[in-house]
Amino acid sequence: MRCGKKQCYLESLWTFRYNKDIASEKTLKSGEKKGVTMDIIAKISEELGIRKNQAEAAVKLIDEGNTIPFIVRYRKEATGALNDEVLRNLYERLTYLRNLEERKETVLAGIEEQGKLTDELKAQIMSAETMVVVEDLYRPYKPKRRTRATIAKEKGLEPLAGIITLQMLNTSLEEEAEKFVDPEKEVTSAEDAIAGAKDIIAESISDEADYRSRIRDLTVKKGRVISAAKDPEAESVYEMYYEFDEPVAKLAGHRILALNRGENEKFLTVKIEAPVEDILRYLEKKVIVRDNPQTTPVLKEVIEDAYDRLIAPAIEREIRSDLTEKAEDGAIKVFGKNLEQLLMQPPIAGQVVLGWDPAFRTGCKLAVVDPTGKVLDTTVIYPTAPQNKVEEAKAVLKKLISKYHITLISLGNGTASRESEQVIVELLKEIPVKVQYIIVNEAGASVYSASKLATEEFPQFDVGQRSAASMARRLQDPLAELVKIDPKSIGVGQYQHDMNQKKLTEALDAVVEDSVNQVGVDLNTASAPLMEHISGINKTLAKNIVEYREANGRFKNRKELLKVAKLGPKAFEQCAGFMRITGGTNPLDATSVHPESYEVTETLIQHLGYSMDDLASGQLKGITKAAGDIKALAKELGVGTVTVTDLVKELEKPARDPRSEMPQPILRGDILEMKDLKEGMILKGTVRNVIDFGAFVDIGVHQDGLVHISQMSDKFIKHPLDVVSVGDIVTVKVMSVDLAKKRIQLTMKGIN
Repeated sequence: MRCGKKQCYLESLWTFRYNKDIASEKTLKSGEKKGVTMDIIAKISEELGIRKNQAEAAVKLIDEGNTIPFIVRYRKEATGALNDEVLRNLYERLTYLRNLEERKETVLAGIEEQGKLTDELKAQIMSAETMVVVEDLYRPYKPKRRTRATIAKEKGLEPLAGIITLQMLNTSLEEEAEKFVDPEKEVTSAEDAIAGAKDIIAESISDEADYRSRIRDLTVKKGRVISAAKDPEAESVYEMYYEFDEPVAKLAGHRILALNRGENEKFLTVKIEAPVEDILRYLEKKVIVRDNPQTTPVLKEVIEDAYDRLIAPAIEREIRSDLTEKAEDGAIKVFGKNLEQLLMQPPIAGQVVLGWDPAFRTGCKLAVVDPTGKVLDTTVIYPTAPQNKVEEAKAVLKKLISKYHITLISLGNGTASRESEQVIVELLKEIPVKVQYIIVNEAGASVYSASKLATEEFPQFDVGQRSAASMARRLQDPLAELVKIDPKSIGVGQYQHDMNQKKLTEALDAVVEDSVNQVGVDLNTASAPLMEHISGINKTLAKNIVEYREANGRFKNRKELLKVAKLGPKAFEQCAGFMRITGGTNPLDATSVHPESYEVTETLIQHLGYSMDDLASGQLKGITKAAGDIKALAKELGVGTVTVTDLVKELEKPARDPRSEMPQPILRGDILEMKDLKEGMILKGTVRNVIDFGAFVDIGVHQDGLVHISQMSDKFIKHPLDVVSVGDIVTVKVMSVDLAKKRIQLTMKGIN
């Protein structure tokens, strides 16, 4: 059947966009199916496996401006005691889902402006659960730059595209295309007309949301990531990826990040090999609904062009971006866990520490620090090359040890560390008093020593002296010292410089915030850099607190905080419970009990036969036993059981330091060199870093050994963090030692 241009165009319009049902056009009548806003609370509770009322309470508290540490510690009754990890995941999903709803509104408004918003499309957009789906649905209506398809439309070729899509031609396509030849519109031949129509159809196929979704799924399920060397002869750390081939679905996060870095550094070419035949077969099935000899060959060409030119590059970008994002999220999570363990290392209290920043030419910088962190003395010695003044250095060290009663040496693990360690071990054998040493990770020390903060803290010191002081303080109070350093510089991550820096910073800042608030701070001794991580306190408020303290002397009670400039009731509510005052007017100020609970706490203490004087003198041990039935006690006091449980626990051990439960660092008195290591040797070591494929362990030979994930347990484990954490003391056996490459392979298996 023949038809005019206009008639054929109108007949084919309904098939041109979707081509889902040739028999009838399915449209939703107004009111038949309405899109409804996603129930974010229900969605979050389902995803996180928590009750809806818990999610509701948490969202309300977050929206009111409460910090995560405050909610975790002081709003347990409301949230059902959700922990910090769940709450941070909740906050992240809340932010994403709210942004998703906002994007839906923008998209709906944009399509409605064009007069193209149907009830069906609206319902699809409203029910979308990811940004990707929303953007797929918006693609056909999104303002585009001039494309081959838009140019073809300008030339009046859209009706011809519709005719081809209809797949009902009884005459030759060339004959039909002749009708669209128009030299004024630069359509000089039937071939030109057909080419333009093909471009329009190709873009239409490319814009179809269902097609893209299915192709994306097929590529993820059946695609492979292929990498090859740009120069196969070039030596690099990426040699294992010079001929690499692995399914997309099975690719580990650390491999994705390694491939990305190798590509960025121009060592590798990386691509996704999609299941092209499966994809083309799927598209043909969807697009070609009639076997028409005039249109079928053309549509096959169009499908191939649409996929190769428009769909495949975009899908590859999307998948690689998604893989990278997931790999980064995984790496950030590991980094966060490592950082938390590092920050929560137990302090070595009550010792005078000698911080030692090793070097060759410029000499080793020393700093003597008293148990409170105050620097007593600094000097420089030259026991290493080129001066090699070992005996002079020993004489200086002996004087310092004698004068300040030094009991511990904290040696940085940087340049000249090995040579310095030899001097220390020799020295320890020559002196009558017991002095031990420990090698500490220098990561971030140079960043701190050159920072504005270090300059303000030690204006009279050079960078080496500041670094030495930092070495010492890292042992005395790791948390207080390490918060001064950018978390990314602490050296417990992998590929941290390649990641989304905003997301990484937010995640690590959250870890620091949780750690500092978990421990709490002494309001009368804490530095501004430490206090600014306390709930409700920013840089300005931290500085104002220190200035108030310097001007007015020690804080006598928590209420005094309200006299600090710009510290209002909300900030006080958020921070007060985490600020400790020892020897103040109220003994509860030395505990983690929040001022809002003082009245009920005093009632509780009296009810159990104790007094506030007993609390001040540490005479409340056994209060847990005295409390008896917590439920009955809570009912009697008119508060929740969770609150009473927390109060009793705190009163039993006021201001307990959660870090005391962490393993103590290994202190050394002798030296072990890499050449001393023998296969089968069993040693104790400290976990320095945990990564996706294993853990690096300090066994006292300057070079950390690697325990591969396969050597951690006889049982299958998904991740090294299932077995070890940073700071753990582990027993390991030497598997192999490569002196040339400075590699030590360790195992935790087969050790009695």
